[in-house]
Amino acid sequence: MNIHEYQAKQIFKKYGVPAPKGIMVESVKEAVTAAEQLGGPIWVVKAQIHAGGRGLGGGVKLAKSLEEVEAFSKEILGMTLVTHQTGPEGKLVRKLYIEDGADIQSELYLSVVLDRASEMPLIMASTEGGMNIEDVAEKTPEKIVTIPVDPAIGFQSFHGRELAFGLGLTDIDEQKNIIKFAHKLFKLYMETDAEMIEINPLVKTAKGDFIALDGKMGFDNSALGRQPEIAAMRDITEEDADEREAAQYGLSYVALDGEIGCMVNGAGLAMGTMDTINYMGGTPANFLDVGGSANAETVAKGFEIILKNPKVKAIFVNIFGGIVRCDRIANGIIEATKITDVNVPVIVRLDGTNAPEAAKILKNANIHNLIVGNDLGDGAAKAVAAAKQA
Repeated sequence: MNIHEYQAKQIFKKYGVPAPKGIMVESVKEAVTAAEQLGGPIWVVKAQIHAGGRGLGGGVKLAKSLEEVEAFSKEILGMTLVTHQTGPEGKLVRKLYIEDGADIQSELYLSVVLDRASEMPLIMASTEGGMNIEDVAEKTPEKIVTIPVDPAIGFQSFHGRELAFGLGLTDIDEQKNIIKFAHKLFKLYMETDAEMIEINPLVKTAKGDFIALDGKMGFDNSALGRQPEIAAMRDITEEDADEREAAQYGLSYVALDGEIGCMVNGAGLAMGTMDTINYMGGTPANFLDVGGSANAETVAKGFEIILKNPKVKAIFVNIFGGIVRCDRIANGIIEATKITDVNVPVIVRLDGTNAPEAAKILKNANIHNLIVGNDLGDGAAKAVAAAKQA
């Protein structure tokens, strides 16, 4: 689960992580009132969406008067903000964050993320703050400092010194300040079950202090049961409507940009299926995991959600019958085609318990757009061919 910048900074405040004062608003009138309360003389008007790159997209403006706060708020509030993380469809701006200006001497980058390779949290930092860290990693990777932190020992002084030296900080007070800052951020990361904290930019002031000028946070969904305050910060308007609907039916769905809808049971099989589709020359339109108990209702709902995407030209159903027998899954697929109007070719590959019986059921169903795949490669190839012929 992701949260907005203003919510991240509420959590920052609780853990003593320095950030400018700010107020979240949902109207132009509230924006002006908030600016008056903050006092100025400089304010930053920020769009609140779950995506980075807001400044480059025109969603962050520096205002030097109340009139500019009002003008920028009118401009940003209600706009569809397009950034490198939103995709071309963009995101509607429903909220703004009016924030105090800051004394900026230099801009840095700092984050704590989960490193799956080392199986522990990783502190990442760079002197190239305010830029897309992906661009820095591609063009000048030597400017990124990475520090794995074993959760068994937590953040220690030697981690902090490695961070300070990596950022080229030579002043003793600045070194102490960045170590304190990073220690608080790591504590926050561990205690809130965060998966990612990113501050870009982290600014250094003329006094050598460090302030989180931005803040992005993402959390482990599986841990939200023990984080009720964070769970309450969920903004469903920022989530994909189809993904929300799928979750209500126990389906894991993620929309992609291809033309072949995928319906699979198990995340590993789903990833393998999408890889095989790509290998065969096609592109997957989605990730859809129906779980271990596929039945007519879940399959029908899966068809319905997949077909909401007008780009879908074929659907590849690739299910392993372990807990549920393949013949029952086959009957469920046939029933699902009666519940939902499936107007594109459906290629079905079933393997596992009673797979031969399932193949007979599907072949004898006499459904004109139902095609049986013999194995994963054959099914993927037939799905790609069907999509190209559509």
